[in-house]
Amino acid sequence: MNVHKSLQLGAITFLIAACSSTPKPVAPIARIDPVVGNAKPEDAPTRGTIVIASDIRKACGLSDVDAYFAFDSDHVRSEDKRVLRKLADCFTAGPLKGHQMSLVGHADPRGSEDYNLALGGRRADNVKFIIVAESMNSNSISTTSRGKMDATGTDEASWAKDRTVDVELID
Repeated sequence: MNVHKSLQLGAITFLIAACSSTPKPVAPIARIDPVVGNAKPEDAPTRGTIVIASDIRKACGLSDVDAYFAFDSDHVRSEDKRVLRKLADCFTAGPLKGHQMSLVGHADPRGSEDYNLALGGRRADNVKFIIVAESMNSNSISTTSRGKMDATGTDEASWAKDRTVDVELID
């Protein structure tokens, strides 16, 4: 009987000691801005593009200006918003007024199919968010993702070309 009480007392002592230890701090959950997404310091203007269809560039008077995505990022840099502003102006008050656009997100071949579909979708959604903030009607823009389905890259330089959002004219 004393052995049984000793085991119970030992178990209780162990539980009290385990429960009284100082809890480890929990990292705060970061709020993600829908435009910034998961921006990284290494986001650089040579790692992916917003590809504007030639018929849109011609109608809107846009040059071959690009916006960029880094690896594993859906971040559109603030300096790249200039071309998106011009695009929104063209579709709201310019030659393409009343037309609709499609934004198709893409990813490089690394990562799972589901992950890359989601990443491509976030890229397209972030571009849409910026264009809508520039006064274009949200209903005039559709978004979709092809993920890594069209990816052809085999190294960093060619993977960068896979990380795009294609801007296409609907009509």
